[in-house]
Amino acid sequence: MVTLQKGNPKLIIAWAFYDWANSVYSLVIATAVFPIYYESITKDNHGIVTFLGTDFHNSTLLSYSLSFSFLIVALLSPILSGIADYTGNKKRFMQFFCYMGSLSVMSLFFFTGKETLWIGIVFTILASIGFWGSIVFYNSYLPEIAPPEQHDRVSAKGFIYGYAGSVLLLTFNLIMILKPEMFGITDPTLPARISFLMVGIWWMGFAQVTFHFLPNNIFHKKPQKNYIFKGLKELKIVFKSLSLHTSLKQFLIAFFLYSIGVQTIILLAGIYGKKELGIDTNKLIITILLIQVVAIFGAYLFSRISEKIGNIKTLKLTIAIWGLICFAAYLLDAKNKYIDIQFYCLGAIIGMVLGAIQSLSRSTYSKLLPETQDHATFFSFFDVTEKLAIVLGTFIFGFVGALSNSLKNSIFILAIFFLLGYIVLSFMKKSELTSK
Repeated sequence: MVTLQKGNPKLIIAWAFYDWANSVYSLVIATAVFPIYYESITKDNHGIVTFLGTDFHNSTLLSYSLSFSFLIVALLSPILSGIADYTGNKKRFMQFFCYMGSLSVMSLFFFTGKETLWIGIVFTILASIGFWGSIVFYNSYLPEIAPPEQHDRVSAKGFIYGYAGSVLLLTFNLIMILKPEMFGITDPTLPARISFLMVGIWWMGFAQVTFHFLPNNIFHKKPQKNYIFKGLKELKIVFKSLSLHTSLKQFLIAFFLYSIGVQTIILLAGIYGKKELGIDTNKLIITILLIQVVAIFGAYLFSRISEKIGNIKTLKLTIAIWGLICFAAYLLDAKNKYIDIQFYCLGAIIGMVLGAIQSLSRSTYSKLLPETQDHATFFSFFDVTEKLAIVLGTFIFGFVGALSNSLKNSIFILAIFFLLGYIVLSFMKKSELTSK
């Protein structure tokens, strides 16, 4: 392993390369190709599928599976992070989740139809746990690889790499799916399944760059026996520390509130576009690609804005734009002859603030951390906050939609959470971070 000093450009690029490696999962598997493939091979019998002896609607089963994976990560990550911080083996935990996730994605190659539904569901759960589990440890490296004044740019660099890499692979995958004859493929399921295989190989392969350069046990810890108990004790210490740092606690509350809106829109914008606005699948995929491309520029632009006006003011600006996005989406009319163009424009605006709010949230939290050696444990609370926001946000979206029989009301309700997040950030006390 090569040892590089904190702030070394090569170390920062190596760290950011994990975004390049793993973001193909979030785009190809979680957003674009797998959901469409899953729907197409489970749509018979009105979408009713049987799993563990129980009948489910196909979309409901997939939703339950992802929710279960988020729950597992939310329960495990603080405990494992405490152990990782105590033992100093943070990189080993990150590698474990990376390999579990990438191998699980590759296993989706064998998901060929309803007769192999168990493969699709089990490895969807394991891939999700692998992805989100590794992200906890990856994010926690930010304070260790760069000084605070570089956190905004470094965090943005990671997201920029991620968006660029995922768009590159998805574009190739879509060409293979839409034009299989160019590759001599006759099996209609094979292009998507090859895409799953490629995602796993891409993720595991490029992650080696990160693992080669990232340090392990940077604080030279020498764990004693009973490290599980000691790790839990470490978790308890960090939890108490959170309650003592008002700014950190306020930020997590604000992050939870606006993440309900951000994460729900990311996950369910496609459903809103298809069911409420009648946007066809090809145009939805174009919008997804547009969002990813524009997000590259958004992450870069807002990291520079934050250097001029400060993190909190920049976050409030992005949150205000997200609130306007909800209002604009509510006003869209499926009968309008320009609905496709309007949806593309809305996607471009989402892309601009998506990269911004994700990268700035990570770097702002990193800057607010006290002097500590327990970065993984602190970031596990950041991750759990986001997962709880996803669970609550998707539930509210579905519940309001079912109650009012309109997804328009669901999207409008999300604006309330952006407003609440904005208000909480406004009450954060002036500090070196917020007064820039």
